[in-house]
Amino acid sequence: MSLRLDLLRHGETERGGGFRGSLDDALTPAGWAALETAVTGQGPWDAIVTSPLQRCAAFAAVLADRLSLPLLTVPDLRELHFGAWEGLSAAELMVDQADALGRFWEDPFSFTPPGGEPLAAFCARINSAVDLLQANYTGQRLLVISHAGVMRVLLAQARGLPPGELLQVVVGHGELHPVALSDAGQWSAL
Repeated sequence: MSLRLDLLRHGETERGGGFRGSLDDALTPAGWAALETAVTGQGPWDAIVTSPLQRCAAFAAVLADRLSLPLLTVPDLRELHFGAWEGLSAAELMVDQADALGRFWEDPFSFTPPGGEPLAAFCARINSAVDLLQANYTGQRLLVISHAGVMRVLLAQARGLPPGELLQVVVGHGELHPVALSDAGQWSAL
């Protein structure tokens, strides 16, 4: 049996784009509407899993209640912590940290933003969270509401991409991407 994960990125947030990381922004009305649109006609799910950050968790709680589904909050599904870059946009970083930003984009496994979480540690915690889900929900279909970084890690694995191509995976706000994980640990994009 395998585990099916319908990965859903949170919608647009009040503070906009940039390196939001662990900042706990709320959704805009448009962000909320995008999530409603994304889940319409989807499922059925056996449970809803969410990051603890409100841009994911608020919608997850409402949807779980509406669908009478169990809700599981998994702290390890939170976004990458960007350290000193939290809350800044790429344009702002280009002013005085262009070289550092370029190194991060070129090889995020070798360059960590100042005070940030190393990408290898981030990937390890994401995979640990998925191992927990697989151990407890094998054979089930879960809606996982999380972040672009989390989804990039999982989609890159499902698509068989090498780690260096992680940032090539594009995930828009409110996008739903189904993947499956076999008992043997093989990922597939659906």
